[in-house]
Amino acid sequence: MNATPSLRTVSTTPVMMPRARVFAAYLQEVRSECLRYLRNPGFLLPTLLFPTVFYLMFGVLLARNSGADAARYLLAAYSTFGVMAPGLFGFGVSLALERDTGLLTLKRALPMPPAAYLIGKMAMAMLVAAIVAVLLLALAVLVAHVPLSVQQVLHLFVIELLGVLPFCALGLLLGTLIKGQGAPGLINMVYLPMAFASGLWFPLAGLPKFLQQIAPAWPSYHLNQLALSAVGLNHASGLPHVLVLCAFTAGFLWLSTRRLRRNG
Repeated sequence: MNATPSLRTVSTTPVMMPRARVFAAYLQEVRSECLRYLRNPGFLLPTLLFPTVFYLMFGVLLARNSGADAARYLLAAYSTFGVMAPGLFGFGVSLALERDTGLLTLKRALPMPPAAYLIGKMAMAMLVAAIVAVLLLALAVLVAHVPLSVQQVLHLFVIELLGVLPFCALGLLLGTLIKGQGAPGLINMVYLPMAFASGLWFPLAGLPKFLQQIAPAWPSYHLNQLALSAVGLNHASGLPHVLVLCAFTAGFLWLSTRRLRRNG
C-alpha cells in the first residue's frame, strides 16, 4: 500500500541561487536599463543637450568678455546642473510610471535580486552623467580653452560621476510620492528652482540674501562647491560637503525604501 508522503518529508529549505547567476542577473538588469534609456530620445536628448547648449552659449560664447574665470566657473556649475537630471528623471519619472502601470509589481515578482532594480537604474544614471561630464569637459578644453590640468579634469569627472547618486536617491523618493502622468512637470518644479537657488545659473553673491542663506539646504549646492574646488575656484575643505551629500543620499534612500515597502 502506497502511503502519501507526509508534509514533514517535504524540504522547506530555500534554494540559493548560485553566485554566478546572481551576478548575471545584476548585469542583465544594468544592461537592460542602460539600453532602455539610451534608446529613448525623449529622455536622452534633453539630458545631454540642455547643459551642453547652455555651456556653449554662456560659458563659451558669452563668457569671453566676462573674465578668465567665467568659463571655468560655468563649467563647474553646468556640470552639476547636467548630472542632476539623470538621477531625478531617470529614477523619479520612471519609478512613478512603473508604479502606475504595474511594472514595478511585476519586477518584484520576478526571481531576481531585490537590489538589481535600483542598481540597474543607478548604473544608467551614472553612465549618462559620465557622458554629460565628458561633453562639457571637451567643450571647456577644446573650444573655450579653459586651462585645466589632467588632474583637475579627472577630479571634476569623478566628482560628477559620483555626484549623481544623491539625485538618484532624491529621484527615487519623488517617484514614490507622485503619479506617473504628472511626474515630469512636478520633478521640473524641484529640479529648476533647486538649480537656481544653488548658484548654478548665477553666482550666489548676486542672488537675494535669503536665497544665499538657504542654499546649503540643497544637495546641488554642495556638489557645486566640490566641482568649483575641482577646477580651482574653491580652496576650502571639501570634506564637509562630501559628508552632507552622503547624509542626503542615506536619508533619501531610507525614506524612499520605507515608502516602497508600505505603498509599493
